[in-house]
Amino acid sequence: MSNVRFVLTLSCEDRPGIVAAVTTELADLGTNIAESDQFWDQVTNRFFMRIAVHAPSGVTRGQVEKAIGPAIARFDMKTHVCDRSIRPKVVVMVSKFDHALLHLLYQIRVGWLDAEVVAIVSNHEDSRRTADIEGIAYHCWPVTKDTKPDQEEKLHRLVTETGADLVVLARYMQVLSDTLSKRLFGKVINIHHSFLPSFKGAKPYHQAHQRGVKMIGATAHYVTPDLDEGPIIEQDAERVSHALSAEDFVARGRDIESRVLARAVKYHLENRVMMVGNKTIVFTP
Repeated sequence: MSNVRFVLTLSCEDRPGIVAAVTTELADLGTNIAESDQFWDQVTNRFFMRIAVHAPSGVTRGQVEKAIGPAIARFDMKTHVCDRSIRPKVVVMVSKFDHALLHLLYQIRVGWLDAEVVAIVSNHEDSRRTADIEGIAYHCWPVTKDTKPDQEEKLHRLVTETGADLVVLARYMQVLSDTLSKRLFGKVINIHHSFLPSFKGAKPYHQAHQRGVKMIGATAHYVTPDLDEGPIIEQDAERVSHALSAEDFVARGRDIESRVLARAVKYHLENRVMMVGNKTIVFTP
């Protein structure tokens, strides 16, 4: 067996025989199942499945897709086969706060995240030195009301030209337009503090400190035209107390944001996230 690995995700109306049909075809192809997760959504009566397989040397993505063809036709499945031997490409967007960006780059460096950052895009110059150190192309595109359409067109062109599989808003403090959100649907992940919509505007952690909140957290979600209301991928929270300063709130918040975003990116790149309506099914390892 080689290290070539494919991830198959599928969804269809739930009925008997789905798992058997798919796994039989994969076995006949000589693959070995490394992971298998499934879920039946009773509200929609949809069946969701993720299978990760190792395959003999020479087996291609096309062969896997052809092998499961009969099962796809029989059950009217929506499927996607990902070749994990191809390293996914990522564009990261950041403004002035770079904690989430630095955490992503570190997790890639140590191998926990298997991805290649092909570009860093910002509306400020602050992270250019980081990009230079990492050897990553840096694009500083300031955004105003007048320049926003042109800036977003350049971003879309960058994603297309680099073949990026994902755009990560690592505390990028600009709202993407409805048009771009629709064009890149399912390919953009954002991170924000979980106080929304309770604490909007500047310094949300300071607002939370003034209100004496007892929990702070962060949410990573897909970007949609509905601001900060896209399907949620990952969340986390931490208890805080009156003994902490506002600066302590900020420090803990940044730590949570970084960790939550990295996990969300990992789940997406490993094809562990499947959307159903405005929510997600996440097959965590």
